[in-house]
Amino acid sequence: MRNLKFLVLTLGLALTVAACGAPPKADLDAAKAALDSAVAAGAAEYAAPAMKAIEDAQAALDAELKAQDGNWLKSYTKAKELAAAVKTAGEKAAADAAAGKELAKNEATAAIGEVKTLLTDAQALLDKAPKGKGTASDIEAMKTDLVTAGTAITEAETALAAGKFLDAKAKAESARTTANTVKTAVEAAMAAKKR
Repeated sequence: MRNLKFLVLTLGLALTVAACGAPPKADLDAAKAALDSAVAAGAAEYAAPAMKAIEDAQAALDAELKAQDGNWLKSYTKAKELAAAVKTAGEKAAADAAAGKELAKNEATAAIGEVKTLLTDAQALLDKAPKGKGTASDIEAMKTDLVTAGTAITEAETALAAGKFLDAKAKAESARTTANTVKTAVEAAMAAKKR
């Protein structure tokens, strides 16, 4: 009987200790640091799929922690595994963001250079555009378009210098479209004049 009381007391003490388990703070802190690092690296902009993966992993971890809060007998084994998954996903997202950022920077730099050349070519063609009755307003409109495209390139260079590579690329592409439109219109007018 004495052994039975001792066994019941030991079992009760073991259950009490198990029920009072604490979340794995070090693992959770490492997961949060990896998530914060990915956000700071620009994963939302430059590595959206990797950022979604880390958000999904974090959501699974949060759900597991909430489930364990409701349990009388807590077990944080799965939470530790999920925290490790968040950490891994965060590290991948940060690395993918750095690579995506470098790619966007290179693409923006190349686009700006190409569009500057295109603007120079379009301006030279516009200077040679056939002038005649009714073309003055069209030529003025195209000159205004080229000034607007030039302004967009200046803004793209400013964005590039500020590290806003996606914005720089978008502005350069907008300027490219405008310059191409002017160039095509002038070439069409020159071809029509030769007929």
